[in-house]
Amino acid sequence: WHQVFGPASAWIGYASFAPPGAKREGDGRTPSGSYHFSYFFGTAPNPGVHFPWRHAHTYDYWDDDPASPRYNTWVNTRRHSAGRSPEPLHVRPYRDVAVIDYNAARTPDRGSAIFLHVTHHSATNGCVSLPRHQVVRLLRWLRPSDHPRIIMGTAATVTR
Repeated sequence: WHQVFGPASAWIGYASFAPPGAKREGDGRTPSGSYHFSYFFGTAPNPGVHFPWRHAHTYDYWDDDPASPRYNTWVNTRRHSAGRSPEPLHVRPYRDVAVIDYNAARTPDRGSAIFLHVTHHSATNGCVSLPRHQVVRLLRWLRPSDHPRIIMGTAATVTR
């Protein structure tokens, strides 16, 4: 691989990185590891991405409830319950978002809603955030056929 742009300063979870396998729901840590992206979404119009894009409406939430059958999934609350304390997807930092395919098996309590999104200029609850111009540039550049990955963590916890 070769560097195309960056480096960039990003915000991560307020409790730093979780060691591999140690991320838990609500712990404020960003999971360490290497992950694919599943799809992109946002409250803004599609900025011209190559990945599947979904528009987030006021009734769209992410189910963060480990006891819910829809844990770690996008939920249209007009049709289904999004569990206890779901995460609204129609918020300003989610103008442009890449869904990080973390906990794809939806193992209860292993963490949910891990995204690369537009910064709100403070630590996240476990996501990675960058200024909007950098997020949009990155989302436009990524191609599903290249099988891109995001590598998160410290040098001690992540191997390339």
